Amino acid sequence: MFRNLRLIYVTTKNREEARAIGSELVKEKLAACVNIIDGMESIYPWEGEIQNDKECILIVKTTYSNVGRITRRVKELHSYDVPCVISLNLAEQEGNKEYLDWLVNSVGHPIHDSGNNPNEE
Repeated sequence: MFRNLRLIYVTTKNREEARAIGSELVKEKLAACVNIIDGMESIYPWEGEIQNDKECILIVKTTYSNVGRITRRVKELHSYDVPCVISLNLAEQEGNKEYLDWLVNSVGHPIHDSGNNPNEE
């Protein structure tokens, strides 16, 4: 029953941007819930230089059918040229059944496993 649940990992430059993106995703019923974790540090290469930045993490709880829409929406709202948006599969039948039921019922699109690419509408 809980196949196709996803966590989407997103990083932002600060808490304000994280709140703005997270609020839109929940308001648009693309996400059941978004967690914001502040104070994360990222080290990465960018344009030939090693960067070291403070960032925020968003953990977006959703379904497979929303991954493409969430990715597009984050790219529209995000300040980065190349925002981190990574979809992680939740293991089937693991976790609190009542919470997983709530997650499924809180997003605006039905769960389906069509085999299609979630980055396509």
